[in-house]
Amino acid sequence: MAATVAGVFLWSRTEEGGTAFDRFKFRLPVIGDTLLKFQVAQFSRTLSTLLTGGTPLVAGLQTASDAITSKLLRATVGQATQMVREGESLHAALASKGVMPEMALDMIEVGESSGALSPMLNSVAEFYEEEVNVRLSALVSLIEPILLIFMGLLVAFILISLYLPIFSFSMMGATK
Repeated sequence: MAATVAGVFLWSRTEEGGTAFDRFKFRLPVIGDTLLKFQVAQFSRTLSTLLTGGTPLVAGLQTASDAITSKLLRATVGQATQMVREGESLHAALASKGVMPEMALDMIEVGESSGALSPMLNSVAEFYEEEVNVRLSALVSLIEPILLIFMGLLVAFILISLYLPIFSFSMMGATK
């Protein structure tokens, strides 16, 4: 069992394994979408800051991809960087990989067409950061009652396991 866990851990540290693991994480029912949006917010914030500072788009994409912790998103941005270098629009390059959320892609497209990519990327980051905060707050508010119920059941189990032998002995003494 430990060898399997260690093997999966080491495999997830490789580029191919990390990409597959990220794809799995992003498909998880409750938290997958939140994880993806957090990564997109990080990427958007970083790229927006770089573009505002005067960094060219291709260099900004390379730097922003280095700041992303998700190997799947990093690979997507890396491939998109190459496509942008070849003349493709940022929106089309990111959309071709199918990883980025549609709304982020739409906002990037509007930013490109209006010539205000940096402020639009900043808006993407703010929107997704707010959405991640709301979802995390909702998850925390869901976890509290679940944890309370679990602790109550644990205490009930411990009490029953402690008092059941006492009651059994008293019942045996009462029958004799």
